[in-house]
Amino acid sequence: MANVVRAALVQATWTGDTESMIAKHEEHAREAARRGAKIIGFQEVFNAPYFCQVQEPEHYRWAEPVPDGPTVTRMRELARETGMVIVVPVFEIEDEGFYYNTAAVIDADGSYLGKYRKHHIPQVKGFWEKYYFKPGNLGWPVFDTAVGKVGVYICYDRHFPEGWRQLGLNGAQLVYNPSATSRGLSGYLWQLEQPASAVANEYFIAAINRVGREEYGDNDFYGTSYFVDPRGQFVGETASDKEEELLVRDLDFGLIEEVRKQWAFYRDRRPDAYEGLVKP
Repeated sequence: MANVVRAALVQATWTGDTESMIAKHEEHAREAARRGAKIIGFQEVFNAPYFCQVQEPEHYRWAEPVPDGPTVTRMRELARETGMVIVVPVFEIEDEGFYYNTAAVIDADGSYLGKYRKHHIPQVKGFWEKYYFKPGNLGWPVFDTAVGKVGVYICYDRHFPEGWRQLGLNGAQLVYNPSATSRGLSGYLWQLEQPASAVANEYFIAAINRVGREEYGDNDFYGTSYFVDPRGQFVGETASDKEEELLVRDLDFGLIEEVRKQWAFYRDRRPDAYEGLVKP
């Protein structure tokens, strides 16, 4: 039986300040709601520039508490207004010296369901994230939302298959992957890894990338955000590689059960043989 969820994502250009960036995303969310979307997700640290292109202490100013900070509080109000589930990626401060790359998940009635903290933290040119973020320590939560079971993986996480699998084992039907990735080798991987992960784990993935150049560093974010189904097929066209865009797509969650019956990957797993995977 079909169980169609109308889902949305936003890839956005940086406006220059947090207030206008949040306001722009609010308008995208309202438009998505007008088009019938029941869930929406934003890009990595959506309310700030991708400041990790440089290592400067001034950028700790973008951090705020989750869920009690101003951005998540405002997004809870937006969820109540629109009746949508919202995935909200922000720079989180838990305490002085404890910072995380985080996404809050808000249900359609505005209730805060919890958060995911990015596990895998890169430290290479243009992506100096260890300067800012501690590795995530909240596991692989899957949130029971008004539209179904939703998980989150963030940007660099996508290169690591273990988390994708754990989200599937925890019951995810749709995983949002908010990202900030720039032109180069990444472009090929962007089109490859997430469809492959959707197939391997038999759920939908929403892949969101920033778009355009920003004021810190030289990275040119190439957008091309998309939804991909459990067969590894794009759901509709991918977004532009240059322009801001709101994508709204219908995801048939009934396909998950169909695919899992045809490709019995969960049945045929051999966890008894995988001990070596957890050795350093």
